[in-house]
Amino acid sequence: MHISELQHWDKVYSTIAADEASWFQRYPKTSMEFVELFNLPLNANIIDIGGGDSYFADALIDKGYQNIWVLDISAKAIERAKQRLGERASKVHWIVSDITEFAPTVQFDFWHDRAAFHFLTTEDKIYKYVSIAESAIKKNGYLILGTFSEKGPTKCSGLEIRQYTEVSMSSRFEIEFNRIKCIQEDHTTPSNAVQHFLFCSFKKK
Repeated sequence: MHISELQHWDKVYSTIAADEASWFQRYPKTSMEFVELFNLPLNANIIDIGGGDSYFADALIDKGYQNIWVLDISAKAIERAKQRLGERASKVHWIVSDITEFAPTVQFDFWHDRAAFHFLTTEDKIYKYVSIAESAIKKNGYLILGTFSEKGPTKCSGLEIRQYTEVSMSSRFEIEFNRIKCIQEDHTTPSNAVQHFLFCSFKKK
């Protein structure tokens, strides 16, 4: 792991309240619409990459999903999510890991990533991410990625990001995945700034 990244995110989650973070969503509407679109069974293996203390796990628990994983580089982020969920935190498998060093022990039906992938700015890290996703997602499983679009910010939380278009995102995953659909979304931050996102869904070949 890269200590500087760990230190950065641990500091973020130690100093900023959940509802002050630019990525805060009380209810992850777009993400849950993808869950509903693919009609996932309640025993599906679902992982949230870079989930931190987002509310995606809460929404999945509320819907009755039984096999939920949340991965984040920051132990502090995960601890915050556990505290919020209380007893319900035991319904989630928590993983503290850099995504590029993740070694999955199961295969997933649904891989969800809202705004983690775009923090990978070098070809080496992007390649590692794609390779891990290719091996971790089941045949006919789904990959949902949300990143800043070419109209979005060039930085987030003080870090450089990589913007994506439908074409550039699809080209990263075209070997093992078929693209299903992409949507554009304007996310309003707690400070009322508007961030332009691109969400694309893929199905494993």
